[in-house]
Amino acid sequence: MTTPHRWRTALLAGTIAAALALAVGLTTAASAATLFSDDFEDGNATGWSSSGGSWSVVTDGSRAYRQSSTSADAKSLSGTATWTDYTVSARVKPIAFGNSTRAAGIAARASSTSSFYSLVLVGAGRAELRRTSSGGVTVLGQAATTVTPGAWHTLALQVTGNTLRGTVNGTQLVTVTDGTFATGRIGLLGSYASAAFDDVQVVTGSGPDPSPSAPASPSAPASPSPSTSPPTPPPPGQADGYASVNSLGQNGTYGGAGGQTVTVTSAAQLADYAGRAEPYTIMVSGRIAVSGMITVVANKSIIGVGSTAEITGGGLQMGTTTRPGNNVIVRNITFRDASDDSVSVHNASHHVWIDHNEFWPGFDGSVDVKRQSNFVTVSWNVFHGTDKSMLLGHSDTFPDDIGHLKVTYHHNLFDGSNQRHPRVRFGEPVHVYNNHYRNVGLYGVASTENAGVVVEGNYFENVAFPCYSTNGYADSAPGRLVQRANAFVNSGACEANGTVTEPGGFYGYTLDPATTVPARVAANAGVGHL
Repeated sequence: MTTPHRWRTALLAGTIAAALALAVGLTTAASAATLFSDDFEDGNATGWSSSGGSWSVVTDGSRAYRQSSTSADAKSLSGTATWTDYTVSARVKPIAFGNSTRAAGIAARASSTSSFYSLVLVGAGRAELRRTSSGGVTVLGQAATTVTPGAWHTLALQVTGNTLRGTVNGTQLVTVTDGTFATGRIGLLGSYASAAFDDVQVVTGSGPDPSPSAPASPSAPASPSPSTSPPTPPPPGQADGYASVNSLGQNGTYGGAGGQTVTVTSAAQLADYAGRAEPYTIMVSGRIAVSGMITVVANKSIIGVGSTAEITGGGLQMGTTTRPGNNVIVRNITFRDASDDSVSVHNASHHVWIDHNEFWPGFDGSVDVKRQSNFVTVSWNVFHGTDKSMLLGHSDTFPDDIGHLKVTYHHNLFDGSNQRHPRVRFGEPVHVYNNHYRNVGLYGVASTENAGVVVEGNYFENVAFPCYSTNGYADSAPGRLVQRANAFVNSGACEANGTVTEPGGFYGYTLDPATTVPARVAANAGVGHL
């Protein structure tokens, strides 16, 4: 065990202890055992091993350990490689970020400078809990938080078994599950960001878990089960519904977070960046005419600039048979006149968030999810007179979709659209809630081929056939459907049939009263409302 050394003042120790008490879940700071501490007051960084950047002990009010480069992925490690369950905390002062995606923070269970967990502050204004494995970075969870260059922030990262918790300034923001690393050292990170670090401390203890009232991250149990208690819904601006679930090796949907941000104005540029292996946030500016489908591979955010971004003549296709379209976000874009689908999620793609877009008629579907795809959320979109609005499940003769197709549809406006809102085969549980169906042609929701669909809190206005399930639809066999808390205005009845697994066991959500849905959706759905 490393001998504790160089304590500051009782007041400062109390501040750090408060953060640790939240992170570790201790009833008192005294129940923790201190493995390590360093406040750099001796004027050196003995025991720390740096890689990249420019590290030195400086006087910053008191002495602190500073990394001054914004052009290097800098790390400095200390501690013992055999440490397992512990909490590392430090005061971190970001000074300058190379750009808004760069970060500074702390690391735990580091086996090297290229393999560790970390809790970092990102210049764009969020905290991210990351896994770096052989140099590749995966964002396991994230939450919005104030990041102020030149100000001190207290970070604490707890690693207990496969559970990781991140706390910023005494508030637990991120909780995830990951079992990649079991032991390792601690670290300080300035990833293309200059920063100062002080009052580093490592404690271990056996206190109870943090209070369930503490804010939760957009994560769920590693193997979601309807019998587990769902997490708190993530804050606005983050993927919710099934896209927020921790499963299939992916903890939530964060798209291109951590990668470069680029702006595209042509189909060639869009196809280039959407097909690259690295994470990207791709900003679509103005109208882009597309021929056919553009393939989007993993870890991409495709976001419209302002309220005028359009993709016309074609659409976006998540993944191929050899290049998955996992962890993709599509937001704030208008789709018109697609020659096939506007958005197609297929080939076992998972964790996709389609949010705040507008869809006008095209040749085929507006948003189709099929061929073993999973954990998708379609939210706050507007469908203007579309025909085959949303298919879920490839065909009656593709039973490989059984066990997949978990999709959430919420707060969408179907305005004069015709059918498939959605039409479901095999998927269970599919969750359709708080949508506004207005002047719909053929039908609202169809559950077929033994699918299980929960339809709740929706507002059906001038919809002759809100739901089909009992007799199936067209050539498809019957499905199961539970309906509750819906409003029907000048509309028919919603066919209910059988029982369905409850989606609330997979994720947390807040159901709006159905009568409030038209006003809320009108004020917030579609482009320009991020």
